[in-house]
Amino acid sequence: MHASDPASYLPAPVMPRCPPQPWLAGQTALVTGASSGIGAALARELAGCGAKLILTARRLDRLQALAAELAARGTEVRVIPADLNDPAAPQQIFDVTEAAGLPVDILVNNAGLGQYGAFHQSHVEQELSQVRVNCEAVVRLSRLFVPRMVERRRGWVLILASATKVFDRFFALGLAAEVARFDVKVTALCPGSTESEFFDVAHAEIFKAGGMQPAPDVARLAVAALARGQRTILPSLSGRITAFMVRFLPVGLITHFVEKAARPKSDAA
Repeated sequence: MHASDPASYLPAPVMPRCPPQPWLAGQTALVTGASSGIGAALARELAGCGAKLILTARRLDRLQALAAELAARGTEVRVIPADLNDPAAPQQIFDVTEAAGLPVDILVNNAGLGQYGAFHQSHVEQELSQVRVNCEAVVRLSRLFVPRMVERRRGWVLILASATKVFDRFFALGLAAEVARFDVKVTALCPGSTESEFFDVAHAEIFKAGGMQPAPDVARLAVAALARGQRTILPSLSGRITAFMVRFLPVGLITHFVEKAARPKSDAA
C-alpha cells in the first residue's frame, strides 16, 4: 500500500472460504466507518468469510493498520480515506472504485455519529454533521452503488440504523422493498449498546451502564442476516424485547420514558 495511492491493493493469497457464509467468497465489500468499532468488526467478519474489502474512514492510519492485519491473514484490501461529513466524499469513493474497475457487490453503510444532551443546548454543527453522515451520505452512497447492483441483478446493502438513525432504518426498509425484484438484498442493522467509540464520541457514556455487546458478535449476526435477505436485524436480546414491547405502547408514552431516562443529570430537575 502506497501513501500516494490510497486505493492500492495489498497483494495476498485468497483466503479460505468460511463454511457458514460461502456466498461471500470473492465478493467485494465496501465498508464505511471501518476504522473502529462495528465497522472494523464487520470488515473482519467479511474478510474471514473470503470477501475482498474496500475500507473507508477519516483516519488513514487506522485504516492502514486494519488493512495490514487483514492482508496478513490473506484478504485483498484497498483503503480510501474519506470524511463523509463532506458531501463530495461519496462521489469520490465511487469514482475510485469505478476507475479501478471494481464492482462493489456489498455496500456496508456503517459510518455514523451521535450527540448526547439537550437539543437546545447542543452544538449545531454536530447536529448537522449527524444529518450529513447518518442520512445524506447513506443516501448518496446507496444512490451511487445500488444502480450497478440492479444492473447486475445481484447485490447486498447493509445499513446501520438505531434510535438515533431512525431515518436509515426506514430508508433501508423502503429500498429493500423496491430492489428485491432485482435480487438485491437490503438489511437494516439496529444494534443496541455495542463496544465501540460511538458513545465516547457522542459523550453518551450513560448508555454504557447496562453493559455492551461485543462488536464481533454484532458483526457475525449482521452478516448472517444479510445473507438471508433479512430486512431488519436486532442483534441484542434486550433490543428485540424492547422492539416487541413498543408495538403495544402509545408513542407519547414511549418518548416520555426515553426522554426521562436519557435526560442529562444536570437537567434532571
